[in-house]
Amino acid sequence: MSMEDPFFVVKGEVQKALSKAQGLFERWEELLQEEAPVSRDELDWSTNELRNCLRAIDWDLEDLHETISIVEANPGKFRLGEPELLERQEFVERTRKSVQLMKEQLSSPSAVAQAEKKNKQALLGATAKDRYAGLEPHLVSANSRYIQEQQEQQQLIMQDQDEQLELVTGSIRVLKDMSSRIGDELDEQAVPSYAKQKCIALLLLLATVNCMMFLYKALGNSTVYVKN
Repeated sequence: MSMEDPFFVVKGEVQKALSKAQGLFERWEELLQEEAPVSRDELDWSTNELRNCLRAIDWDLEDLHETISIVEANPGKFRLGEPELLERQEFVERTRKSVQLMKEQLSSPSAVAQAEKKNKQALLGATAKDRYAGLEPHLVSANSRYIQEQQEQQQLIMQDQDEQLELVTGSIRVLKDMSSRIGDELDEQAVPSYAKQKCIALLLLLATVNCMMFLYKALGNSTVYVKN
């Protein structure tokens, strides 16, 4: 038998196409069974590519069937025995059943419903992603403004506290000078030492109380921030 027999040429092409179709079919099933959302583009591509491949195989099988019919009609001309013809017929029928099985799976209600579900998941996922992507810059900007406002407010509070502490420090210096002058005057008036000490102590006590009250009023209603 000649290796240039058209049947074997077409048979080789059919076998290659069938192998490709089976690979596409397996990937198509994996995409439908995947629990996580899948790419809609990949699912559509796998489905369409599988359909086109199966359609091409059907056409080749029709060509093979015609060649077998021609040989059967002229057995003496082609010199093919019955076993050879039977083997060719079995190949065509076996391949046709495999193709038909995949076509039925592609068009089954469960597969169609699952494909629609996957497409909706992909669409909703893309919509949500776009929506949150649009919100993200706005949220980042709002957060940045809030942080900046808090930092500015903290800075103002710290400046106010510095000014009030300066006032307290100045008041303490004034009271210290006043105590010193009173002590000098008491010395000039020959006031007994114990009485002078008592007077100065009383004055310092009053000054301390006044300072504490001032501090309480100045800082009692504010959060104290410590500089780094």
